Amino acid sequence: MILYAVFFLLLTEGLFRFGGTQAKVILSLMNIVLIIIPLVSIVFGTMYLYHSREFIELLLSQPIERGKIFWGVYSGLAIPLSAGFALGVIIPSLMYGIHTSQEAGMMGMLILSGVFLTFIFVALSFSISIRYEDRLKGLGLSILLWFFFAIMYDGIVLILIYTFGDYPLEKAMIGVSLLNPIDIARTLMLLQFDISALMGYTGAVFHKFFAGWTGMIISVSFLMMWIGIPLFSGQRIFNRKDF
Repeated sequence: MILYAVFFLLLTEGLFRFGGTQAKVILSLMNIVLIIIPLVSIVFGTMYLYHSREFIELLLSQPIERGKIFWGVYSGLAIPLSAGFALGVIIPSLMYGIHTSQEAGMMGMLILSGVFLTFIFVALSFSISIRYEDRLKGLGLSILLWFFFAIMYDGIVLILIYTFGDYPLEKAMIGVSLLNPIDIARTLMLLQFDISALMGYTGAVFHKFFAGWTGMIISVSFLMMWIGIPLFSGQRIFNRKDF
């Protein structure tokens, strides 16, 4: 966790020192956050649960409810990872006075999105590693899931746009983007840069939906859903599993 926090601290410090304006620094951080945080969260979460199996079995032999053990292990991993990322970004940002600049809102959205992505992908890692006994299968499935959401999903969306380009897809694309937590975070952060005017009519539709209160509430609701569904699925298996 300390190394994770130090990584983001040194990265943010380096970007502020050599990356140009504060807006460019946040844009560079956004690209890193959308790739690194989901990858680290799902891989580290999967490995952590497999390596802690004997400790969890010891806890299960004690008179403690299984639900408390599950939520305790999840909180004990997701909260420190989120705190490490947030502190690593916030400390250098405050030193360079971003809290008094116009980019404060962009940085706030970046940190909030990073925290959401951490909780989501740790939850997915728990659901996978509890379901599968084989470590290699669980780790492979975790990496494949990250690869799908981070890289393959955009390719599938592009194929859909190319195939059905003659139809009005703007509103359908909003629904498709809500099915990928990384896309939701990316859209919310990009709209903070107010570059929707460069994205044509589709950008205007996205801006109208996500920039309003209804769009924000729906987006946050879907992010919460992405945390809740794999967690409750994982807890259900955990409660019934014969360790």
